[in-house]
Amino acid sequence: MPINYEKLLGLRVPDVTQTYSERDAILYALGLGLGRDPMDEDELAFVYERNFKLMPTFATVLAWPGFWVRDLDTGIDWVKVVAGEQGLVLHRPLDARGTVVGHTRVTEVIDKGVGRGAQVYSTRELFDHATGEKLATITATTICRGDGGFGGPQRASPPAQQIPARPPDLACDRATRPEAALIYRLSGDPNPLHADPAVARAAGFPRPILHGLATFGIACHAILKSLCGHDPSRLKSISGRYSAPVFPGETIRTEIWRDGAVASFRARVVERDVVALDHGRCELVV
Repeated sequence: MPINYEKLLGLRVPDVTQTYSERDAILYALGLGLGRDPMDEDELAFVYERNFKLMPTFATVLAWPGFWVRDLDTGIDWVKVVAGEQGLVLHRPLDARGTVVGHTRVTEVIDKGVGRGAQVYSTRELFDHATGEKLATITATTICRGDGGFGGPQRASPPAQQIPARPPDLACDRATRPEAALIYRLSGDPNPLHADPAVARAAGFPRPILHGLATFGIACHAILKSLCGHDPSRLKSISGRYSAPVFPGETIRTEIWRDGAVASFRARVVERDVVALDHGRCELVV
């Protein structure tokens, strides 16, 4: 069955309650490749309990509602789904351990037309289970490549952050591990597209690809390293648009433009000279 616009907007995604600890945050950071140099004490703080820090983008995997585009009655051809955009607003830094509740809803669906796919916009709000305090707002755009032409609205996509025309002020290279996707999926996204060669081929890729959220986290780490002295509390928000897949083992170069409290960025795959994450924007505490 094709996508039904009204039904998808009214979809009830069950709330998720999750208790997490330093162990979960460490596994997440290892999935991004932090800790490869045991003598790098800045990175060690994210993968070792002493002087512990959490990656801000750890919030994106907390109280994750699962692969709801496949598991719920959405009408979406889930095999052809890829991540489109990601956004994160931190209302306050996360505690090292706690229990959170995630409330996810579909906010819009745009029909790009036959052969062009559809865009599904969703928002997940993360709350402290004990106090009800809102901790983070996570937005995502899912590209449904097999679902265009279902009869929904064909509005233009929201405008993206414009990258400055000048050369980047900073660049940070990060090599990914060949098994990066297999580690990262343990943080909550078991989509076989990132592990099973047969599923990857069915989706049109020569081999499993890295999670878009992993690329997003790697770019966030580059910003923390380059602009924030590895201080997570200095990041207010971060967003970006995925533009090409990354294959585990490739090198991600995050190019950064600084304009006061706002930084623009994009992440480029060095080996193929393709931009994997574009129109990036982050807001910093200065």
